[in-house]
Amino acid sequence: MLARSLFVGLVLGALACHKTQPSGEGEPSTPHEDGAGSTPSPGSMPGLSPLAGLFASKLDQPGPYEAPRQSSDYRDGEPYFGVLSLDEPLGELASMSLLAGLTGEGPVSPLRELIDRIGAAAGDEALAGLVLRLDRPAIDLVHADELRAALLAFKRSGKPLACHSEGVDDAGYHVLGACDRIVLAPLGGITIGGAAATPIHLKGLLDRLGIVADALHVGAFKGAAEPITRDAPSPEMVQTLEAIVGQRYETQLAGIMAARRLSREQAIAAVDQAMFDDRTAVAAGLADGSATWESFLDQTRGQTPYKQLRAPSKLADFGALQRFLGLLPPERPSAAHVALVYAVGSIVDGDGSGLLGAREQIASRTLVAALRALAADSSVAAVVLRVDSGGGSALASEQIWVAAQALAAAKPLVVSMGSVAASGGYYISAPATKIYANPDTLTGSIGVVGAKLVFGDALARVGVTTHEIRKGERATMWSTMRRWSPSERTAVEGMMRATYDTFVSRVGQGRKLEVAQVEPIAQGRVWTGVDAKARGLVDALGTLQDAVAFAREQGGVAADVALEVYPPEPTLRDLVASFGSVDAGAAVAAGAAPSWAPHVALALGPGAQRAALTQHVLGEVSAATPELAATVRLLATVLALRDSHVWAVSPAMWLLRRR
Repeated sequence: MLARSLFVGLVLGALACHKTQPSGEGEPSTPHEDGAGSTPSPGSMPGLSPLAGLFASKLDQPGPYEAPRQSSDYRDGEPYFGVLSLDEPLGELASMSLLAGLTGEGPVSPLRELIDRIGAAAGDEALAGLVLRLDRPAIDLVHADELRAALLAFKRSGKPLACHSEGVDDAGYHVLGACDRIVLAPLGGITIGGAAATPIHLKGLLDRLGIVADALHVGAFKGAAEPITRDAPSPEMVQTLEAIVGQRYETQLAGIMAARRLSREQAIAAVDQAMFDDRTAVAAGLADGSATWESFLDQTRGQTPYKQLRAPSKLADFGALQRFLGLLPPERPSAAHVALVYAVGSIVDGDGSGLLGAREQIASRTLVAALRALAADSSVAAVVLRVDSGGGSALASEQIWVAAQALAAAKPLVVSMGSVAASGGYYISAPATKIYANPDTLTGSIGVVGAKLVFGDALARVGVTTHEIRKGERATMWSTMRRWSPSERTAVEGMMRATYDTFVSRVGQGRKLEVAQVEPIAQGRVWTGVDAKARGLVDALGTLQDAVAFAREQGGVAADVALEVYPPEPTLRDLVASFGSVDAGAAVAAGAAPSWAPHVALALGPGAQRAALTQHVLGEVSAATPELAATVRLLATVLALRDSHVWAVSPAMWLLRRR
């Protein structure tokens, strides 16, 4: 699959990059920048081969047995209904992985681009209305809430919004709540079971394997290590989870009540019933009818033509192909503009996996370099940092904080929090001029954890022993063969306390609070966006679009000026550079799993530990279930952080997130 994609890209790129020689010149012409400071559109680039255009257009056409993309009577410029199908997982950034095709998950489509297309549709004078097809979308509640807000904004244009579904769950139905009319496919269904959190604890498994998690934490609510140190959640964790689940339940009820004009009692009864087929959903007032997709579309549009609203095809975008090959620089405005920086995934030390890995992890050196470059760029008037991270390395978080603080001193820095911006994710957000969060964002978790897994007893069971020969009282304090001595534990606690104190002071600096004011809302406690706003940890409840609008206002940038987006689209150089840097543990944490058995082995890492323990782990978990997926990802996350002695990581990473 990868080789075929690269081949097509190289062929199209070669066709596209043929340029004519200007008369009397020995060098090819250089594309100029237009008045807005952006790279010229592919169609305006001189000398592009007609053969390339023909080849690309044919590749982008539907096959003879595929559904048409528009009705036969559609004509450009004449009134039409737009059809928007949401059939891919939605997330912060488009997925880009060398393991694509080996995983059980489809490609991720960027939510921001979808919302931009919905906004553009609202301004299309020829558009008579929007027809949404939404079937079991892979989306979490926070992203669903942002999509719902975009659809509600579309309706304010006065155009109707009709929706069809074969089946949705809680988050999907929250999106459908924006629709004027909801129609289900025959035998389709709605599942709205409410909100829940299911902590997964590995301590019993580790005990049976003879593995000890030697862990410390600063903050009474810091429960990131609980899954490997406790058999059940602590009272503090139960209190935290009850607040989070309660907020999500209220969001769900409010959405149902507003959308379907039901009383609170009726909404509660619907959630308690949970499962509805097409007939019972209509009877309960959760849907308006039942019909196949084709008949629904015909009924909705009447005699008006329709056309699918699809993302622009990159097969026909010669500029994109040339940028992929490195023949053109990344697309970015040169006039004053706002930069949108994504910080997504676990926070790790060093370079990570380069720009390609920046789509799934936050590497300190990579992101710091980007933030410093934007701070120094006079054409960048303001920066929006979109954070979707449960944290990671405390060391990396501090380095990113320093860069973010310097940027905020130079120009407005606005943070938009996604599903999770907790622990290290909050650490790097603290310097912002203004912080936006969703009501159900998981944030805060201001605390640190230090831990190591001790494999000595486990290896002894299979005949592996080690003998220490050392010089220096603490030369082997990070050995995975034994627990910390009292002296070593005291040293680790001292390092953690220093890190925690720094974390709290950074929050105080950013939020303009005294340390004494931060301490009661720190302690590792995870807050929802609503609770965080009430405690001064965030400034406003809103979407990424709200954050971008505020940044434009602060930077004096008009709404029609394009954004600069980091990380940029990956290039051939990024792909080649990433071939030797695929981290098996990170792949597991990201959900790359064609078969769970090999991934458990990969998660345990190379060498004697994996050889000795893989079979034991496989004996405990034998079926590919969501719980197993979460278990393996939790284990992979713990092991991926084994080189970071102190973590600013939140339990939110594995409690509630969906991928």
